[in-house]
Amino acid sequence: MKLLEVQEVLGRLRHESHSPEEKEKLNTAMEVFEFIFETGQAEAVDDYRQSLEARAPPLVSARFDTREEAMAWLHAHPAPLNGAKVLVGDEYFNVVHFRDGNFRRLPPSPVLEFYLQDIEEEGLPPPVATFDTVEQAQAWVDSQPEPPRQVLILINGAPHLVAYHYRVNVRAIYPMSLAAKAAPAPADEPAD
Repeated sequence: MKLLEVQEVLGRLRHESHSPEEKEKLNTAMEVFEFIFETGQAEAVDDYRQSLEARAPPLVSARFDTREEAMAWLHAHPAPLNGAKVLVGDEYFNVVHFRDGNFRRLPPSPVLEFYLQDIEEEGLPPPVATFDTVEQAQAWVDSQPEPPRQVLILINGAPHLVAYHYRVNVRAIYPMSLAAKAAPAPADEPAD
């Protein structure tokens, strides 16, 4: 569905609504669409929706080799996007920025672990390749002319997800064992 079609539906609902509160909420939603269009982000929204439909890895806005580089970027950025995700190496971090007091932080994000857990719960697809070492797997990933958005491989018998972060042109290999970090701790046994 195109964004303009969604905006048309919102406009129709606003016109048909008899509730002032509902009209105000629909106006706000339409203003969000205007913001998207006027700031040139309609294609980014389309990309985001396509990545959701493809079950691609969580989007990232930037990638850094070290946390120090990421923090330098965060402090130098005139208006960091609060809530955006960045990669430091292959680890996800949340951008936290509050204008009041110019508060800026970069805490780790568990979004990858939850993403891998979802993939695991849906059932792992068959692996497309098998390797003895991470180095062999990385060489294979790097040699692919068209980077796979997400495929499963085995490294030394263990499943790994190969992911392509197209916004930052990064090919990554994530061990599926990270999904265990997202799993809730087992509940204590009830006392009798």
